[in-house]
Amino acid sequence: MSTTDAWGSDGVPTTAPPGRKILINNPADISVIVIYFVVVLAVGIWAMVRTSRGTVGGFFLAGRSMVWWPIGASLFASNIGSGHFVGLAGTGAAAGIATGGFEWNALVAVIILGWLFVPIYIKAGVVTMPEYLKKRFGGQRIQIYLSLLSLILYIFTKISADMFSGAIFIREALGLNIYIAVVALLAITALYTVTGGLAAVIYTDTLQTIIMVVGSFILMGFAFNEVGGYENFKEKYMNAIPSIISFGNFTAKEACYTPRQDAFHIFRDPITGDLPWPGLIFGLTVLATWYWCTDQVIVQRCLSAKSMSHVKAGCILCGYLKLLPMFLMVFPGMVSRILYTDEIACAVPELCSKICDTPVGCTNVAYPKLVVNLMPNGLRGLMLSVMLASLMSSLTSIFNSASTLFTMDIYAKVRTHATERELMIAGRVFILFLIGISIAWIPIIQTAQSGQLFDYIQSITSYLGPPIAAVFILAVFYKRVNEQGAFWGLVIGLAIGLSRMIAEFAFGTGTCSEPGNCPYIICGIHYLYFALILFGISLILVLTVSWMTKPIDDVHLYRLCWSLRNSKEERIDLDADEKQPSKEDEIMDVEEGPKPDPSCWRKAYNWFCGFDDNPAPQLSEEELQAIQNKLTDTSEVPLWRTIVNINAIILLSVAVFFHGFFA
Repeated sequence: MSTTDAWGSDGVPTTAPPGRKILINNPADISVIVIYFVVVLAVGIWAMVRTSRGTVGGFFLAGRSMVWWPIGASLFASNIGSGHFVGLAGTGAAAGIATGGFEWNALVAVIILGWLFVPIYIKAGVVTMPEYLKKRFGGQRIQIYLSLLSLILYIFTKISADMFSGAIFIREALGLNIYIAVVALLAITALYTVTGGLAAVIYTDTLQTIIMVVGSFILMGFAFNEVGGYENFKEKYMNAIPSIISFGNFTAKEACYTPRQDAFHIFRDPITGDLPWPGLIFGLTVLATWYWCTDQVIVQRCLSAKSMSHVKAGCILCGYLKLLPMFLMVFPGMVSRILYTDEIACAVPELCSKICDTPVGCTNVAYPKLVVNLMPNGLRGLMLSVMLASLMSSLTSIFNSASTLFTMDIYAKVRTHATERELMIAGRVFILFLIGISIAWIPIIQTAQSGQLFDYIQSITSYLGPPIAAVFILAVFYKRVNEQGAFWGLVIGLAIGLSRMIAEFAFGTGTCSEPGNCPYIICGIHYLYFALILFGISLILVLTVSWMTKPIDDVHLYRLCWSLRNSKEERIDLDADEKQPSKEDEIMDVEEGPKPDPSCWRKAYNWFCGFDDNPAPQLSEEELQAIQNKLTDTSEVPLWRTIVNINAIILLSVAVFFHGFFA
């Protein structure tokens, strides 16, 4: 859409354009998009055929058979959704490069994940993070609490952000009805998630990562070629000021439309900075620990690795890939402001409403506008595929992990005697339920466009994530912590976080031109500082209540915390007294006598879902023990352990260098 579509030559807003130009309607673009979807479905079907999907371990953990490179690619693709393309580029266009620090902080977090947290999770023999807390502390309330909170977080921060950003891109590029486009995307996404399990998700994530990186590099090349290189880019960005700053009685404040003086610095003033450096280093590390080390979507990929060395190598690959968003998303968003200043940096609410349907600013359309205006036919279709790839890879990861949480931590508690097949069906049906919620959320997301998308995501996690990070860190590294301390730390921490979040939404944070009336005690404290404060309060609460109550005996903690990770003694689980399915119950599930041959339709259904009508073979105690040993093995070949450790040191050095260079 050109500038004249939004306002006349005299600077006065015109009526909204009667129709939006459809830019992707040529054979080259359409062919690329069709080929992309065919290849993605082919990879998903290939993964379905070659992997076991008829068991919980096969469907949810890919049978612990994955190697390092698809794990690293899947970690990256699961994290980078269309919300990153839209949010990072938009915040970059508005405020400069500091938002790239969110991505580089992950280089440290993935090392902590692979070297400190995953060994404990594997030795514990768990499938989900709430399951780990249940083994560590006992009882049902923490496991169910964390499962429900995780599902809520998925809806509010992951699904909603991805659907919103995907809708922005679809509107800019295709002019399609948002509901039709989203339903089609969700249908294809759900198809290979419901049928393929984690293996299909990981392999398709690997393909998505390749498409995302290649397509983004091409766009970055076009963008920097347009502005004449990096030095010209820096100069032109600082001069990217919109030509229209007033309309009627409204005149925008200078600070609201001029680029920040510290736009090319990651570390900003601790008091007046929009992303203060103490918050970026310490507060963000709390959020990164919560996300990278305790989130089901991320950890589930690591638990599928065939060995600890593959876990660590996958984390290192993900770390190197996380260097790229600064160059592939933040910088192009800033270039978009240079090329389309009056639209991306619009300062008059009436004009912004004409351009992007929201009066508070249009920086969120920076990346989509760059794609539809700069890329030639064919490559424009490739970049649409990139955006669809990032949207779908995030949604597949969320749907698979959310169904795991629901099936293992909620449904299995209600249906204690559920068969393997019933658990598989329940997990798949729940994915369909999530899709319904996602579609229902679309109108809400469309109205919640105020502010920066990436800041919205980070602020919500700042209010809800720190108590979870505190409990997991203490659970792994301090054996004195018990269930009472963990539970009350989670509950009171959540109450404090929700109080800030609800109050902030109730008062409204306002905009640059029209500040809200939110009291300083609520909105004046930066959300990254609030995350640090909430983390400290949660730590104190957990420790205080734990010290005032009875400790957990070591016999219940073997291989569940760091100090006892190498113990060989038999662990007595705190939930061992709960009723387990008996042999008689299992025998009752098996019909006696020969079974008739299934019909053709039944055979097709079983193949599609990975089921087997034949009863599973009865395994001996030795065979069961061998399977369990494989699932909980953290041993490493000394050579590969040395190689991954050296690479971890190199990755941390690279992280320090990049922070220092752009500080």
